[in-house]
Amino acid sequence: MSDTVVAIDGGNSKTEVLVVSRDGVVLGASRGPGVSPQRVGVDGCVAALEEFVREALRAGGLPTDPPFAVHTSAYLAGLDFPREEEALRQALSARGWSSTLDVGNDVLALLRAGSSDGTGVAVVCGAGINGAGFAPDGRSYRFPALGKVSGDWGGGYRLGEEALWWAVRAEDGRGPKTALESAVAEYFDAATLLDVVQGLHFEEIDAASIHGLCPLLFEVAAAGDEVAQDVVTRFTEEVSLLVAAIMRRLDLTTAAPEVILGGGVLTGVGASVIADIERRCLKVAPRARVRVVEVNPVVGAALFGLDKLGASAAAKAALKAATQRV
Repeated sequence: MSDTVVAIDGGNSKTEVLVVSRDGVVLGASRGPGVSPQRVGVDGCVAALEEFVREALRAGGLPTDPPFAVHTSAYLAGLDFPREEEALRQALSARGWSSTLDVGNDVLALLRAGSSDGTGVAVVCGAGINGAGFAPDGRSYRFPALGKVSGDWGGGYRLGEEALWWAVRAEDGRGPKTALESAVAEYFDAATLLDVVQGLHFEEIDAASIHGLCPLLFEVAAAGDEVAQDVVTRFTEEVSLLVAAIMRRLDLTTAAPEVILGGGVLTGVGASVIADIERRCLKVAPRARVRVVEVNPVVGAALFGLDKLGASAAAKAALKAATQRV
């Protein structure tokens, strides 16, 4: 298919696909669950992605036989090391989707989606948390995002675990009283937190539901609960530490870097949480410009593709304008 891009952004919880023309028009779109190759394997990931791409093509009334486009731009969670990127690149190349192909970690798509020129720092926080940066001189830095083993703290699932941990300790007397105790029990429709613990232990409660406690944590904190507020404060510290470490590595502390925040957690928190992150970032880089991304990261994947095609600035601006969140 001439002069089109297949753009993919795949997080841990969801995957989005856009088919975009060279002039920045969205021709088709689809959405599905997360299919990180670390979770479902490379073959399972590619098979699922191909179905998502075909769905986007069908939505736009486009042919569904490969090649699908001139270029494929795929940015997924779970591509934390070069060998993982290469494994996915080879598997996608074998499918013959397009004549050219780029793959990378999903945090890079977030940065491209939010930054005016593709440089700066991005932190994504959905189920997990990660950060990356590009300097104007071409240098880049990104953290692996493997959880505690790679030094991470603060993804949505981990924040949900923190809410549950403090709630359980409030009930059994090992910790301070907190409104999380009743809020978490109500979330699980349980009489006690011990019932929740047993349900999780015997797999009568899906452990994935712990992620849903994350927005509850922020709600309880916003209502004034000190225990929840302490967890949220640690979270804002962690986000700002990611930003600060990247800015220092890339010598951006005296510049005016754009700092882009995205992912389900950071796009869902209140203005006061973002303001606290901004305040902490400005201590390190006083001219930094901190903001929440205004388009979904899949738009960043599409912009990378349009870069590859040599599309005009007007086409890229049109794409961002057409996909901006209302």
